[in-house]
Amino acid sequence: MYARAVKHRILIAREQYKFSCAHMTVFPDGTKERLHGHNYSIAVALELDRIDLPAMLPFRAIKNVLGELCVAWKERVIVAQHNPHLVIVRDDTEFELTLCGERYVMPRGDVLLLPIDNVTVENLAMHVAKLLGAKIAPLSPHVKTLEVTVGEHPGQGASCMLELRA
Repeated sequence: MYARAVKHRILIAREQYKFSCAHMTVFPDGTKERLHGHNYSIAVALELDRIDLPAMLPFRAIKNVLGELCVAWKERVIVAQHNPHLVIVRDDTEFELTLCGERYVMPRGDVLLLPIDNVTVENLAMHVAKLLGAKIAPLSPHVKTLEVTVGEHPGQGASCMLELRA
């Protein structure tokens, strides 16, 4: 006999879903880390209420979205657009900013502005969950939740769970 509420979970956490980029985390006192990089990884878990053939969610669609994101973020400097310590001085062929009073200038193509307030794995997981949720939710009405885990070192990262359907 089955339990009353059966839940199903799809997990995609393959080696290829990763990107290398640089960032600076800002602390509450207005200080920050030095510019440095990580080899981030992304894992996705989906909770579904049905797995029968008519409700099938092909892995390929999820893997395509993950792959596109990793390519777009690869070898970039991530800047938190909503950080209160950020001042964007110039944004054309070059990107000039001050962060916590320190000045940086780099080619515009190297910069990825994200609508977050700080570059932490917690914020990256939340942002990726929102991006993926918007693309995955229309694929199936049977996906209940999406959980995104962003790792910055083996055994160190953060997850964000997003409810897609009630």
